[in-house]
Amino acid sequence: MIKINNLSKSFRRTVVLDGINLDIKRGDRIALVGSNGAGKTTLIRCLLGEYIHDGDIYMDDLKPRLNRQAVLKKIGFVPQIPPPLKMPVGQLINFSAGVCESDPDKMYAVSDKLGLDASKFKNQPFVKLSGGQKQKMLISIALGRDSEFLIMDEPAANLDPEARHNFFSLLEKKKKDTAMIISSHRLDEVASLVNRVVELDQGKVVLNDQVDMDSILDCEVKLIRAEKAFAKTVSEWGFVSEDDGITWKGLVAGPDRLRFLGVLSRYAGLLNGINMQEHKT
Repeated sequence: MIKINNLSKSFRRTVVLDGINLDIKRGDRIALVGSNGAGKTTLIRCLLGEYIHDGDIYMDDLKPRLNRQAVLKKIGFVPQIPPPLKMPVGQLINFSAGVCESDPDKMYAVSDKLGLDASKFKNQPFVKLSGGQKQKMLISIALGRDSEFLIMDEPAANLDPEARHNFFSLLEKKKKDTAMIISSHRLDEVASLVNRVVELDQGKVVLNDQVDMDSILDCEVKLIRAEKAFAKTVSEWGFVSEDDGITWKGLVAGPDRLRFLGVLSRYAGLLNGINMQEHKT
């Protein structure tokens, strides 16, 4: 469905993507993670055909850079930063629906579920909406169309708690044959949605991990020093320590693996090492 072969991208002398290879199939729901500057947004922009790059990208045998119109018809995209569009909201919805031959009423329906009610803003320029309203509008357009690919760059960043909850509920209901890429700083937030995690660091793929829904993992976490807050958190996961809180051991179910790693990421400064292996019965 999506094949990325030796993808590299530089801006002047700065290498942002460095020889990335990935295959993404229908039904893959990928959490794209990594620190600021790791290359997540640049990878997304290459998938959308916005950048000239070295290496190849194919979406159903089409190259995004050379076949942008055909490729973009297949994609529902939520950017990290809303574009400064001056067209009225109603015109934007009709235009977006027309490009991908979708029903604009579906986009209005999604906006209602996010608490926006876009019909009240039909005549208002998109650029005049608040940050949260813009994000809800972009999500409504992306989820209100019949897309084969969903690509979202920090999609929940400007959402209020209720809209955030409803947004993730909507994602869970998307067709199983839709490929989904969610770039997020919060792995724990998207863990329940995804079945694979891809981590970038300095433009390289450093983790490409499939989630085994039936697996049980033996996990050992070592700290630099003991910490009461950490002890309370992992104790709730059933972890125990035999050396005054420096080393913690427990079991993690496969479907909870990403959520658990997201919890650990809150204590990154304390971690000295993490080891996960298949539990032997």
